[in-house]
Amino acid sequence: MTSTFRALGLAIAMLAADPVMAAPVDDLHAILKDYDRYTDEADPIEAGQHGNLAAARLWPDDSPAAVQARRKQLESFRDRLKAIPAGALSGEDALNRDLLADRVALDLDGFRFDEERIPFTSDEGFFVTPAYMAEATQLVDKAQVDAYLARLAAFPAYYDRELANLRRGIETGWTQPRITALAASKTTRAAADLPPEQSALMEPLDKLPTTMPDAASLKAQGLEIIRTKVKPAEVKVAEFFEHEYLPKARETIGASALPQGREYYAYRVRRETTTDLTPDQIFDLGNSEIARIRKAMDAIIAETGFKGSFKDFQAFLRTDKQFYVTTREALMEKASRLAKRVDDKLPQYFGKLPRLTYGVREVPRAIEEGYTSARYNPGSPEQGIAGGLMINTSHLDQRPLYELPALVAHEGVPGHHLQIALAQEQQGVPLFRRRDDITAFVEGWALYSEQLAGEIGLYSTPYERFGLLSMEMWRACRLVIDTGIHWKGWTRDQGVACLKDNSALADKNIQNEVDRYIAWPGQALGYKIGELKIMELRNRAQAALGPKFDYRSFHDAVIDEGVMPLNLLERRIDKWIAEKRG
Repeated sequence: MTSTFRALGLAIAMLAADPVMAAPVDDLHAILKDYDRYTDEADPIEAGQHGNLAAARLWPDDSPAAVQARRKQLESFRDRLKAIPAGALSGEDALNRDLLADRVALDLDGFRFDEERIPFTSDEGFFVTPAYMAEATQLVDKAQVDAYLARLAAFPAYYDRELANLRRGIETGWTQPRITALAASKTTRAAADLPPEQSALMEPLDKLPTTMPDAASLKAQGLEIIRTKVKPAEVKVAEFFEHEYLPKARETIGASALPQGREYYAYRVRRETTTDLTPDQIFDLGNSEIARIRKAMDAIIAETGFKGSFKDFQAFLRTDKQFYVTTREALMEKASRLAKRVDDKLPQYFGKLPRLTYGVREVPRAIEEGYTSARYNPGSPEQGIAGGLMINTSHLDQRPLYELPALVAHEGVPGHHLQIALAQEQQGVPLFRRRDDITAFVEGWALYSEQLAGEIGLYSTPYERFGLLSMEMWRACRLVIDTGIHWKGWTRDQGVACLKDNSALADKNIQNEVDRYIAWPGQALGYKIGELKIMELRNRAQAALGPKFDYRSFHDAVIDEGVMPLNLLERRIDKWIAEKRG
């Protein structure tokens, strides 16, 4: 036995023999185990998709009693983490503690605002959750079907809890703006008017394996539950929005207009960016980025030889038929082809790739009207469900092809699918690290991926490179629009003008996007803040390592440990740089 192995064996023996040394690690592991259980209980949809049959019978519970119970659990986690002596942990244990402490502190800080009073945005919410759940559900045995039928039967109680939250919001002056409520009213009415057979909740039952005993009977049971329980609940919610919520929705659009509004928005900024940047600093940063990107756009316009003003070039891009397809299928084919082109290059830029694949799918027709241009739906390695690059195929005259490469890179690979699937497949880490969704990291990585796709060679024409800049301008404008609306008192028209004047986005996208920022304060800020930090860290690494810098190693260092706040990511990359320098 070498001296190194003898020393290692002695250290392990000392740790096992010394309860003072072992206790902090044991305490942390117990906390992590308890927090994983807490995570499953708080989000039964996510837990069910990853094989938890007990959770698969349930809907989320955001009633005041359930929320207070979660608050007490989080306070306990906070106190237990604080009881572990500083410096008692190292390596992965220290990282787990830091990540969990940050997550718990942010969640606890948010309880004072009772956000459950507004359980929806312009294209998200409790009434859209069932469709997402169904799209990501695969039933392969009788136990899973039984759990699914039990969940369907519990549907009315789920909607009743959310109606109680919404009514509490009306009573306390915490409502969405009228423009957001109107979108929710249209979505809920469309769902209520669908025949039971066309309900999104029938999709998993329609796909039951033909070899499953009593498949026809089980499908009939599900349809009957949807007819007698789900449909009445959907009608009830649609009528609530039409007759109760819309008349009470506020006319103001900024979060600052809510009770505790400015304090609430400052919290949302901190949560979504994981930084201490103020709304005013972010507003100034956005204007700086707009000026930088606009200069790069002008250079590409000159390259194309186009004669005319910036506004003329925008009009050309928004109207010329060469940039648009005329069928849904053609748009899906274009997106699929782009996705495979990126797949072909990934091993050159990443040392570690996920096992889970992804598909290119259409956004369901029932929700496409207010839906963004594209989005990613996570898959489930446990359930054998691939990730989904969702493409909105409605309003084809508003879906320009020069934007499509950046969208595919962002929502598919090397963006969301690559990062999220790798996080899901992490081994030996707590559950929350496999599922965490910090906006500044997740969306920052996806926006960085749009830039990386250019280095991979995805943008074939000056128009596609202009489309990339237009997409980046979109995220830079978000910094200005979001803080402008929620902090500085901007109107909706001012937000629309920022995107119309500076990007090539189609009008439909611009309208949907500004409405999204109105409905979801702060979330839009994380994209650009995260992308700028990742690019800053890459530039730092390239300067420090010179010829030793390697894309594959750097990208693995950024995403291999999963999602984390930007300050912890910076600490990790600085350590990686030091190790590489040797």
